[in-house]
Order: sequence, then structure tokens, then C-alpha cells
Amino acid sequence: MNALRLPLLLTLLPLLLAAPLRAETRYISDQTRIMMRAGEGPRFKILRRLPAGYPVEVLSINKKTGYAHVRTKSGKTGYVLLHQLMKEPAARAQLAEMRQRLEALQAEPDQLAARLSKAQRENSELEASNARLQRERDELARKYEELQRVSANAVRVNNERNELRKKQVSLVRQIEELKQENQELSNTSAQKWLVNGALVTFGGILIGLILPRLHMRKRKNTWGSL
Repeated sequence: MNALRLPLLLTLLPLLLAAPLRAETRYISDQTRIMMRAGEGPRFKILRRLPAGYPVEVLSINKKTGYAHVRTKSGKTGYVLLHQLMKEPAARAQLAEMRQRLEALQAEPDQLAARLSKAQRENSELEASNARLQRERDELARKYEELQRVSANAVRVNNERNELRKKQVSLVRQIEELKQENQELSNTSAQKWLVNGALVTFGGILIGLILPRLHMRKRKNTWGSL
């Protein structure tokens, strides 16, 4: 039984010696490239070459073999020598990062100038748009006032038209009444002419009857005096 346990213990020993760690980020040392292998030792297959300053996540460390189990940013896991890892980025990587920051800082004034120029252009466009909108607003206000005047004039003209129609109806009624009165006057005048004619005729007849008798009486009186 002990003979069976010994190989098992030898197999598990590296795992037991591998100290479990809370995952932390370390950086490849300031070398050109290091090898990430499939196992703890040079006999294992090379999975990929990691450049200097490349960050990896340390999953565990085996102090006996001197290897660390790591995971790359892409999620691939493997083993690298512990002494090739640094807690801080390599000087070359830091220098490259500082150079990038310096270039970014140097580019910021140009970017700010470009942003300022763009903002000025947008401000000019907004001012032109605002001026155009104000002109359109003034034009609409003028048209609105004109429509109000036209509407007021239309109401006034309509009222005047209604008044004229009323006056026209009243005048037509008065004309009809005058026509009727004129007709009645004409009829009365005709009747008067007829009466007057009849009276003249009757008077003529009376005169014609009376005058001969007067002559005869005058003659008789003349003869009686003789």
C-alpha cells in the first residue's frame, strides 16, 4: 500500500508545493521575449512568446520549480519562469509608456486648437442659424400683423356691406312706397280732371241754357218799354 502511495505523493507534491495566490498582475522582465510553456520545465511545448513589458495574470506560483502559472490578456494560460516576472513594468516599457504619454500631451494642444476651431465654426454656424431664424420670426410676425389687419378690414367691409344692404332694402321699400303714392296721386289727379271736366261741361250746358233766356227777357223788357 505504501508502495502505491509513493508515486501518487510524488505526483501531487508539485501541486501541493505550488502556493495558491490571489490573482495579481505582473510584467515580463526587460528582455526581448520569454517563453510561455505548457508545463513547468523546458521540455514542455512553447505556447507563445511574450514580449518585454507584457502584463500577465499570475494564478499560482511553484517555488520549488521556479515557475508561475499565468494567464494572458487573451485568456490563454501557461507557465513562465518566476524570475522573469516583475511587479512593475520594465524600464523599457515604462519609457515607451512615458513617450506615448508625452506624445499625447504634445498632441493635446493641437487637438485643443482643432476642437476650438471646430467649436468656433459651430458657433458661427449657430449664430448664422439664429440670425436666419430671427429674420424668419420677424417675417412671420409681419405677415401675422398683416393678416390681422386684413381680417379686421374684412370684418369692417362685411359690416359696411351689411349696412349698405339694409339701406338698399330700406331705399327699395321707400321707392315702392313712393311709386304707390305717386300712382294713387295720379289716380286722384285723373279723377279730379274728370270731375272738373264734367263740371265744366255741365257749366257750359247751364250757360247755354241760361243765356238764351236772358236775351229773351231782355228783348221782352225792351218791347214792353216801347
